[in-house]
This record gives sequence, C-alpha cells and structure tokens, in this order.
Amino acid sequence: MGGYYGLAALAGVALLLTTGRCDVSCRGMDGQAGEAGARGRDGYPGPKGEKGEPAVIANGPVDAAVLLRLRGEMGNRGPPGVMGPKGYRGHLGAMGNPGEVGRPGADGKKSGQGGRHSPQQARSAFSVIRTVNSYPRVGQVVTYQTTVVNKPEDFNAATGHFTCRISGVYYFTFHSVAKVSMCLNIASNALTNKLGFCDYTRNNAQDQVLSGGVVLQLTAGQRVWLESFKDQQKTSAMADTQEKQIIFNGFLLFSNPE
Repeated sequence: MGGYYGLAALAGVALLLTTGRCDVSCRGMDGQAGEAGARGRDGYPGPKGEKGEPAVIANGPVDAAVLLRLRGEMGNRGPPGVMGPKGYRGHLGAMGNPGEVGRPGADGKKSGQGGRHSPQQARSAFSVIRTVNSYPRVGQVVTYQTTVVNKPEDFNAATGHFTCRISGVYYFTFHSVAKVSMCLNIASNALTNKLGFCDYTRNNAQDQVLSGGVVLQLTAGQRVWLESFKDQQKTSAMADTQEKQIIFNGFLLFSNPE
C-alpha cells in the first residue's frame, strides 16, 4: 500500500515537469518603473564635532617669511577717538637738588654823567619856590629863592635850570599864585616846541592859580626850565608888585641805561 502512494507521487512530479517546460518565445514583458515617492522630512542637525587636534610644528627655527605670508594685510587707520576726561592733578613731587651757580653777568652800563648807578642811586628830585613879588621878566628863565628839595643837586636855583644827570623818564610840574594874569612856558632842549600855560583875571582882587605839567624822556645833559611869555596880559599886569609865588617841581620816574 505504501509503495503505491510513492509511485503515484513520482508520476505526478514527472507530469508537472513535462507540462511546465517553455521555450524562449513564451517570455513575459518587462514591467514599467514605479512613480517616485514623496520627499521625506529634513533630518535634525547632528551634534557638534569635537575640537581638532593642534597642528604639529616641526622642530627647528620658524621661517619669518612664512609667518608674514600667513599674516593678514594691515587695515586702514581708524578715526581718533573721543578725548577722555581730564585726569586728576598728581601729587607734588619731591624738591629737586639745587642747580649749579650761574656765571657772572656782564658789566653794567654807565647811566648819566655820574658813572654807574644802582637802583638805589638812580634818584633825582627837586622842588623850588620863587618868592619875589615882581612879575617874571618875559622871555627870561624863572629863578628861585627857596629850595625845598634838591637831591642830588641836579637843579640850579640861581640859573633856574634842571640838568639831567641820569637818563630816564621825568615828570615836571609847576603852580603859580598871583592876583594878575600869568603865562608860563615849560621849556627844554628835549622839546621841539615850548609848552605854554596861561590864566587870566578880570580884576586884581583874587588870587589866580596856574598849573601845568609834562612827562619827558631825557638823556644826560639835557635841561628843563620855566620862563614867562606875553600873551593877552595887560601891560599893567607886568608891572604888578603884589605878592606872588611860583613853585617848580620835578623828579625821576624811572631810569633808562644808555
């Protein structure tokens, strides 16, 4: 019985192989490519990689030319920045050592006719008074009877002249008191023209005060004086013998070495 079933199975396999054999002409057609599928979503960024290893530098001297090629070009100069606030004043430093003694200065120059003068010696001042009652003669130098100050005797009261001894700048002034009209000049060979001053009165009852002054630059030997002159005075005024006074003053403001 068992042998029958085995024989039947072999017969079935043989039949299948006989009926399933096909030649080349019975080959099927190639299929068409399928459509592309939809694009997938972007993936998430991956994690940051680890830091690389430092470059390995060969032993030995470094070539400067190589470093210059690796160095970038210099950029343009930037604009100046805003000025910062003023700093605080620093502490006072310690006192320095004394300096060396300087060389002696040059010799001083002569001033005036009296030789060299120190600041204490460069002095000149006078004050004199005319006390006679007669009217000063027109065109004549006024002379004086009383000397109040005359240091160091640069003024000659008898001739009425001040003679400059120390070159410098001087101030001269006068005051006259009379009951008649008076005209006086300040004269000097340092002036191109005389400086005239006048005071007039209508009657001879009241005192008339006449004043004048000038600042002069003088050199040694130049002179200054007062003199009377005729302007609009009456003839009777010049014959007047009432009490009169003329005060003449002068002094050195500062000296100028020649």
